[in-house]
Order: sequence, then C-alpha cells, then structure tokens
Amino acid sequence: MKILVCISNVPDTTSKINFTEGDTKFDTNGVQFVINPNDEFGLTRAMWFKEKQGATVHVANVGGAQTEPTIRKALAIGADEAIRVNAEPTDGFFVAQQLAEVVKNGDYDLIIAGRESIDYNGGMVPGILATLLDINFVNTCIGLEIDGTNATAIREIDGGKEKISTSLPLVIGGQKGLVEESDLRIPNMRGIMMARKKALNVVEPIDATQPTQDQKFEKPAAKGPVKLVDAGNVGELVELLHNEAKVI
Repeated sequence: MKILVCISNVPDTTSKINFTEGDTKFDTNGVQFVINPNDEFGLTRAMWFKEKQGATVHVANVGGAQTEPTIRKALAIGADEAIRVNAEPTDGFFVAQQLAEVVKNGDYDLIIAGRESIDYNGGMVPGILATLLDINFVNTCIGLEIDGTNATAIREIDGGKEKISTSLPLVIGGQKGLVEESDLRIPNMRGIMMARKKALNVVEPIDATQPTQDQKFEKPAAKGPVKLVDAGNVGELVELLHNEAKVI
C-alpha cells in the first residue's frame, strides 16, 4: 500500500498573531511553525500502517522553501519521502489542484489529509481533492482500518459516530481520534539524522485556478476588564450578568 500524507505548515498555537500591510498579510516574524495538528494525527496513523502492514509513506506540502523544516520533521517521524510543490498556498482550491497532480503522478492508494488546518480553518482541501480525483472520501475520520483494498472508517457525526465500509483508493479528512495525542511521535536523534538523507523532491506547480483572494484579516476584539464580585453578593452578580454581560 502506498500512502500520501498531505501536511500544512501552520503557526504554533502559542504564537502571537499579527498582520502587516494594512492587515492584508500575515506577519511571520517571531512565529514558530509546526505540522498542522490534524495532519500530524494522519501522519501517525500512516506510520502505523507502515509498521504493521509494510506501507510506503510519502508526505506532500504546497509551500515555499520556508516550509522545509516542517517537512523534514515529518521525515524524521518516519515518512519515507517528501514532495514540496513550490507555490504559496493562497487558496484551498489551488492547493487541492496541486495535490491532485502529486497523487496522479504517484499512484497512491490512500491519501490522508487533515480535516482542516488550524491557520485558515477552511476545511475544504480533502473534499475538493477527492472530487478532482473522482475517488472515495471520508471526512472527520477518527478511525481507519485497511484490509487489502477494503477500508473500514469511523467518522464523527453530530452526537455520535458512524462506521463506513469503502474501498481504496481513498481520501480521508483526519482529526484527533484517528490516533490519540499520546500516540504522537517526537523525532529522536536517529530519525533526525536519517531525515537528512531522505529525498525531498521539489516540483513546480501546475497552472491552476485561484478563485479566491484574501482581502483583509481582523483579530478578535480584546477582552474587557474582569469584575470580581463578593461570593455573598448575589444581587450584584445578577445585575452585572443582566445589564452588562447581557447573558440573562
């Protein structure tokens, strides 16, 4: 089985987010970038298939050279090979078109993408990718087993879970639950050294549509000051909740 894991290069959740050029560009100064968490869950599951079923695992990223440390981390975790499409991921449809080309050229059986990235939260790439490839798709996937060309997936639905039978080739939109946080892997020194020798192939993007453009970003309004109320003063608390917070 040949697996492609699609990874995004996203800001660490502890990073302070700012914008430049009139709030039209993300300010990368001082920001630490990591593998998108939903993608990392997928990568960890792919490593399980590699170790238990002998799968080959490749990772793909659409981005500039600045994303290569994140790609190298995926290789250090255990991926066999990496592909970087040399283009800025400015639009979800554009990214999906680039990844579709990678899949077509690589003849992959299973494509694992995160349900969404934690930077733009578009949640569109896995579904568009499956549509472009005209293959099966399971979103919000929290469990996956493969037996030959047959797949059994568990997906999260409103208020519960759904078990699905499908077949390869398959695209999944993975998330927490595909593996648990305790299963995530920290690259060891041996993995880091081996990653330096693994192939990281840079390919140029295909001509593709970019139907949307970012116009402006806006951060949430700053939180107001906190008011402390004495535990015995229920009347004041009710008044503040009614007149100021307007929640009752």
